[in-house]
Amino acid sequence: QVQLVESGGGSVQAGGSLRLSCAVSGLTDARRCMAWFRQAPGKEREGVARISPSSTLTDYADSVKGRFTISRDQANNTLSLQMNSLKPDDTAMYYCAASETCYKLSTWARNRLGDWGQGTQVTVSS
Repeated sequence: QVQLVESGGGSVQAGGSLRLSCAVSGLTDARRCMAWFRQAPGKEREGVARISPSSTLTDYADSVKGRFTISRDQANNTLSLQMNSLKPDDTAMYYCAASETCYKLSTWARNRLGDWGQGTQVTVSS
């Protein structure tokens, strides 16, 4: 059974940084596309960033480009999201997900495809 466990969330002031981690276990094949999503209260879940199995391809939502960096450590089965220059609009529950297919972020978010973690809360105050 695949398990994804997020950590690293918290409260920070605008302009600050946080680093989210996602520990992955139970995958028999590490060749999974992985991604981060977020959902703010009253809003739909949206894709933040995705990374290909070999880490050669990364893709970001326009709202986080230049501020967030997704990375993965295959040896330690860990996915990370470095978040800099945080804004109040970044406040949300953040989720990691894994899938055998690298879906377009919008499709992945809308259909909740693959395996998902339980989320970690990020709160950015102004």
